[in-house]
Amino acid sequence: MADKKIKVTLVKSLIGTKQDHRATARGLGLRKLNSSAMLEDTPAVRGMIRKIAYLVKCEG
Repeated sequence: MADKKIKVTLVKSLIGTKQDHRATARGLGLRKLNSSAMLEDTPAVRGMIRKIAYLVKCEG
């Protein structure tokens, strides 16, 4: 499972969001709007994505 990758893209602005949601996006490597990151498919990463699902778009 850990050898798979997930592409995560920030599609909604972080302005006005909770501080911990901003920190989660930063932890995923997302800085600016429309920035993307290729991440390992692990339960920890999936949990972070689920937490800010309303801000990001995921591609398998």
